[in-house]
Amino acid sequence: MMNTRTEKLTVLVVDDYYVICTLLKNFLSEYQFDVITCSNGVEGIKKAYQVKPDLIFLDLLMPDLDGIKMLHVIRSIEQLKTIPVIVVSANTNRTNVLSAIEAGADRVLSKPLRKEIILKNVKELLGIEILKADENEVKNIDDYEMIKELRHDFLTFFNSRRNEFVAALDKRSSDSLKRIIHDLKGTGSVIGYPQLTSISAEIQDDLLAREPDWNFIKLKCGKILSIVSEIENGNRPNG
Repeated sequence: MMNTRTEKLTVLVVDDYYVICTLLKNFLSEYQFDVITCSNGVEGIKKAYQVKPDLIFLDLLMPDLDGIKMLHVIRSIEQLKTIPVIVVSANTNRTNVLSAIEAGADRVLSKPLRKEIILKNVKELLGIEILKADENEVKNIDDYEMIKELRHDFLTFFNSRRNEFVAALDKRSSDSLKRIIHDLKGTGSVIGYPQLTSISAEIQDDLLAREPDWNFIKLKCGKILSIVSEIENGNRPNG
């Protein structure tokens, strides 16, 4: 039988994708959680040691220190090794899942995340019933409403970097474009547009070539802009 906790618990979210951090922070903050976010593994380890969270959500693919390496570090530190860790990834093939479990993950969840799956795993790992902070003030967000909010956050993010995106194409700046494409690749599936992820992956692969095909890259970036326009028009999530 699960206990009911009324005091707030602390959750650390370590993910270099702004949209995922926003999703988990907004959603879990409705319940009995203080949510802290970090954008890379090095920062995540420092923050975990500082606050000793009750639970960690961790992305696998991050710059500087990836999720697997961060897990190894966490499990080697006496004060952190028993903290439950939920790995979230857009690529939950058998190899990635086994690598995460072997490194010390307690659960592996696939993107896009669903609220009932999040709550189910949090309840099971912490062994508690989860109550909303204030039933009279907090709305019950269904998955479609959650995705709409994520899309709004995505559009805010993309529009803040639209000029940089266009300039990188015009100047054929691989480094600048790589940074933006990396973020887009990790966002598409989360907001219900897996084609955004697949197109970004194609661009990323071409940018890594010795001589990138800029005509191909511009064509694919045009498709990204078309998808962004479609999102701005407010279509329902795919699937």
